[in-house]
Amino acid sequence: MARSPRTARITAAVSSALLLLTAATACGTDSGGSGSSGGTTEKNTGAEGGGSGTFPVTLDHKYGSTTVPSEPKRIVTIGFTDQDALLAVGKVPVASTDWLGAHKGTIGPWAKDELGSGKLPVTLKNTGTGPQVEKIAALKPDLILAVYGGLTKDQYTALSKFAPVVAQPKKYNDWGVPWQEQTKIVGTAVGRPAEAAQAVAATEKKIASLVKPEFKGKTAVIGTPFEGIFVWGSQDTRSRLLTGLGFRLPAGLDKVIGDQFGANISKERTDLLDHDAMVWMVKDVAKDSAELRKDPSYGDLKVVGEGREIYVQESSDYGYAMSFGTVLSLPYVVERLAPQLTAALDGKPETPVRQPAS
Repeated sequence: MARSPRTARITAAVSSALLLLTAATACGTDSGGSGSSGGTTEKNTGAEGGGSGTFPVTLDHKYGSTTVPSEPKRIVTIGFTDQDALLAVGKVPVASTDWLGAHKGTIGPWAKDELGSGKLPVTLKNTGTGPQVEKIAALKPDLILAVYGGLTKDQYTALSKFAPVVAQPKKYNDWGVPWQEQTKIVGTAVGRPAEAAQAVAATEKKIASLVKPEFKGKTAVIGTPFEGIFVWGSQDTRSRLLTGLGFRLPAGLDKVIGDQFGANISKERTDLLDHDAMVWMVKDVAKDSAELRKDPSYGDLKVVGEGREIYVQESSDYGYAMSFGTVLSLPYVVERLAPQLTAALDGKPETPVRQPAS
């Protein structure tokens, strides 16, 4: 059974269990720890004196810097959505970490064209206690990508014993790297920065093509009924999609969330939900929307009375794609979300905000 995206995400975010190192072989990475003043960036140090796409290439990240000595052939993705970025630049991971438990080989329908005839990655389980070090070591990777994630220093150190590890950028919250930067980091690490830039440009163009005049300058927020009400902040892929479509996030949202990707809010702060559009990710649209509206602290808000709510079933491919928020999944999402937002913002409360046909 698929794990709830919100539960899996939140569980992963708070998990900090240390890893047991049992299989360490060759060391292929510089754990560094100094000289990293920002996010993960390309820093070519190659003796070949080359520019983009040459090796060795060194990338900065939260725990220092890592050098990839040559073009990697056996890539394992630890970051929950890094497989999409890798596929977008024409590489297929030998193994990928399961997050949502929804798709064979962790490849969503939005990424199947990029997989083509490639072999499905081996699925690594997300146990909630960190990467499966022994299983990863047995795959003999020559690169481990953990860009979209919350790798701890101990986990990074353990994995770095047997392969170069590119961890999450320092300048964003864990699980907060923008999809554009994720794609560029992955492209740089595997020697395909030009392909990464092209993929990012294509997705940005797709999103821009669906921006409507009625979206621009309006305020929207996205949340889920998890242990009350959970809202995502500015350093989350879902919120970034809204801003990419022209919306603003509510003032004060990030102050409530702090340095996390999202947070629960109290009923006293449902003012944060009462804006031009409220997007909900829910298990069951009919049941959960009724339950939410039954509570007057939410049900009496204008956003409800004026029909400006959007509901996304989280266990649908649409919902999974929205949780992924990658260079490959976002085109799939915006084709479904933009019509819903248009219906919600047409100024006619009686207009139904329909669920996508698929």
